[in-house]
Amino acid sequence: MAYPTSVNNQITDSVTQANVEVLGMAPATAMGNLFQATAQAMGNAAHNATTSQQQTNVTAQAATTMGVAVLYSLDTASAGVATMKILGS
Repeated sequence: MAYPTSVNNQITDSVTQANVEVLGMAPATAMGNLFQATAQAMGNAAHNATTSQQQTNVTAQAATTMGVAVLYSLDTASAGVATMKILGS
């Protein structure tokens, strides 16, 4: 502290201590903000991965359903062609 001052020494000490406290807490506050932002980003990434997996499963189920429908229709068509050849001759 600089001597002599026109301000009461207790006020000068109080302001100095408050400023030192703010400077001392700045790194911890910055790390807390970083951790919170990282946690938010990781949560968003996990949510996006889950949503993507669900949409992929829906697409795969639709493709499987269409494939099975094609297989069943081929069986019916080939049976119909064979029956027509047998009855036609």
